Amino acid sequence: MDVYCGIDWAEDHHDIALADQDGNLLARRRISDDAAGLAELLALLAEHGDTPDDPIPVAIETPRGLLVACLRATGRKVYPINPMSVARYRDRHSVAGRKSDHGDSFVLAGVLRTDIAMHRPLPADSELAQAIAVLARAQQDAVWDRTTAHNKLRSHLREYYPGFLAAFPARAGILRPEARTILAAAPTPAAAATLTLTQLRALLKKAARSRGIDAEATRLRDAFRVPQMRQLPLVEQAMGRQTLALLGQLNAACTSTSDLERAATESFNLHPDAGIITSFPGLGALTGARVLAEIGDDRSRFQDAKGLKAYAGAAPITRASGKTRSVTHRRVKNNRLNAAGYCWAFSALTASPGARAHYDRRRDDGDRYAAAQRNLFGRMLGCLWHCLITRQHYDEATAFPASMKLPAAA
Repeated sequence: MDVYCGIDWAEDHHDIALADQDGNLLARRRISDDAAGLAELLALLAEHGDTPDDPIPVAIETPRGLLVACLRATGRKVYPINPMSVARYRDRHSVAGRKSDHGDSFVLAGVLRTDIAMHRPLPADSELAQAIAVLARAQQDAVWDRTTAHNKLRSHLREYYPGFLAAFPARAGILRPEARTILAAAPTPAAAATLTLTQLRALLKKAARSRGIDAEATRLRDAFRVPQMRQLPLVEQAMGRQTLALLGQLNAACTSTSDLERAATESFNLHPDAGIITSFPGLGALTGARVLAEIGDDRSRFQDAKGLKAYAGAAPITRASGKTRSVTHRRVKNNRLNAAGYCWAFSALTASPGARAHYDRRRDDGDRYAAAQRNLFGRMLGCLWHCLITRQHYDEATAFPASMKLPAAA
């Protein structure tokens, strides 16, 4: 008898429902979110035929958390079901809009009972691959947090301290260690104007600058003493205090980004797929870690390269109804993998002649910049899939044979 388990999870408890192949409710239980609750769940599954050789599959609305990790450790298939899909399935059971936690757990069990083939279980990635995913995603989040903190600080400085932005005009000028060190010492135009050459030299050395210190100190002293519009003195001091608070957030984000990048690359270099992934043009250790974090090392996760491309948002989607037919890019995708693919394709343009030629052909055929780059990302993903399956490194002549052909003689 086939049995299916549905779990409606919450912060401090979970509702469990077991259903058979005919849709009959076999058991219903509420467990606590702790080790005792997990033991109770495993005992309940064992009572209904759960064995190590034939574990009962589980449907739940989240792909992460301690409960999911422990269920995956038992070797069973865990199906994360999108909450929007669960809401559609719920309408099949009640047109009145009735909803309860116990009811949702039974609906989740019914999802597996009726459409298990239409849903994808969590991949059986190795422990190292899961650790890389944690670090790579955290590093990517830290980069986004750093960008947010940088933009907030820059916007704030424009309101009262434009001279500082003029002194560090590069796009990422505030992110430079010397810029943040000097801003911490002089958070207002009045304080910056009093900085001496000796003080500026000391601040530059404190920021680990080793070359051109005298010239840079002179340049900064002159830049800070250029007349500029100013806020009222008390207002300027208050805005300086706010700058120090925003600067603290930016410094924390920069430190987190660097630490997590180092940890992610170190773990990635230990993985057996690292050599294959970094053999591709445009893929370094960090971007490679991000790619591996999203595709994992369970090669049964995708049936073919087309599935991987669709998952990454690199494959187009067709909508056809009657006489109307349109082909557009995918909006539902793995956003992290898609973001990594954007950086990958952009870097490959200068690292691979074949990638550059492929991109130029797409542009000549009428594709816009984003579409041509997305097509190149899909091409590189297909090559990566093949190399991972066959355990071979990237070869330019095999990946882009057309670009390797010499032009015909006139």
